[in-house]
Amino acid sequence: MANGTIRYWAAAKSAAGIADEPYDAVTLAEALAAARERHPGELVRVLQRCSFLVDGDPVGTRAHETVALAEGGTVEVLPPFAGG
Repeated sequence: MANGTIRYWAAAKSAAGIADEPYDAVTLAEALAAARERHPGELVRVLQRCSFLVDGDPVGTRAHETVALAEGGTVEVLPPFAGG
């Protein structure tokens, strides 16, 4: 089990009602499942559209169950952005 921080941006931050929170998980899938449990409702819908960075690296199309989380790591939750 690794401990780290989930950072929410833009619509994800609004839906979660917080800017960041700790995770205690082995994989990205576990961390996101716990976030969905803590913040049912709008965040669950927003997460379906988000992209993720784990310790600065894009997750891309990798299955979230295969993305390992590091002790002291950071998961960035990035909703789609408009503009340029």
